[in-house]
Amino acid sequence: MADTTVRIDGNTLRLPGGVAVRFIRTLRLPESGTHALPPGLGEFPVRRVADYPDTVPEAWRARGGVMLPVYLREAMWLSFGGTAEPAALQVGVGKVCAVSGKPWSDRLRRKPQNYVVLPRQPWLDGINSGKGTVRQFVAVPLGLGATVEGQVTGEEVWGGVQLQSFPLKEPQLARWRREETLRAERARAFMPSGGYGAAMPMAAAPAQGAVSAPAGASAGGTRRAAAAMGLGVGGSMRQEVYEDDRPLSDWAETPAGRVFVHLVTPPEWRRITGEAPPPSPVDRAAYTRAGLPWFDYYDQDAEDLAPTDTLGAVKPVGDWLGDDHEPWQAPSTSQVKPLKDAPGKPVEDGDW
Repeated sequence: MADTTVRIDGNTLRLPGGVAVRFIRTLRLPESGTHALPPGLGEFPVRRVADYPDTVPEAWRARGGVMLPVYLREAMWLSFGGTAEPAALQVGVGKVCAVSGKPWSDRLRRKPQNYVVLPRQPWLDGINSGKGTVRQFVAVPLGLGATVEGQVTGEEVWGGVQLQSFPLKEPQLARWRREETLRAERARAFMPSGGYGAAMPMAAAPAQGAVSAPAGASAGGTRRAAAAMGLGVGGSMRQEVYEDDRPLSDWAETPAGRVFVHLVTPPEWRRITGEAPPPSPVDRAAYTRAGLPWFDYYDQDAEDLAPTDTLGAVKPVGDWLGDDHEPWQAPSTSQVKPLKDAPGKPVEDGDW
């Protein structure tokens, strides 16, 4: 029987089928204009909900999964570097697909496509919002209507991030492995060190310590509800969400594994875990003034997915939270760098 266990390795979530996902802190973009990819500024720490049974909200215990701390209006991107074999990964924001804008599903769909293809898609910085662009993931509290979930469904029930992986079927995976072995033998002398994704704008090394979460555990006494957080959108950036070039029939019909990622405010993170949250996000103007790099990524062999009307209509969080008064200083041309041409306790699933 196939292993459906999700695990944490440092701060990396490892889903069945070799999928690796890290949550990367980054600079928040202005909500006007289209920008280069912002840099990675370190990983978000990730902890298992199950390891804090006396302090997490009861609803989180029921959903299982993991949690990470985010500041109000802090931006993040998802890194898929380290994914070793082909996989289809669904990414939900409040159980709304970040690629298609459709409701969360336990099946892969093609019209519109509701997943990203790994490892071809090296990262995802936001929702698929325009031809060759995405709108940045930005953390906001539930209850304002500013999340993608609130704008698309009219309700804010789930929050957080949801991940679900589908491997290739066995015959297709075996064929891919044979082809990769032959390709590696032919091209070994010409391959760049580090392999696919090595040049990504990665952040710091993974933090030590593993974590996870169980399904449906009963509450141990009364616990206060944590401030629930979800993802809205911020500025637009140049990033393609690639169209799958395989037949849909190549993929497994059911997911190999899934995980619910809860977003926690820094005060709640300290209360629940006893750990200090990461420092507040870096000032983006200071980053740019220092001459540090931004990034452009383009894959000439991949086709970009067309945006859906649903996600194209999602408004930025500034419409609810007000204008961003932090000064913006655009990077110079020389600062924009082109890219490219499981140990740990299991993360048990819950009811969501």
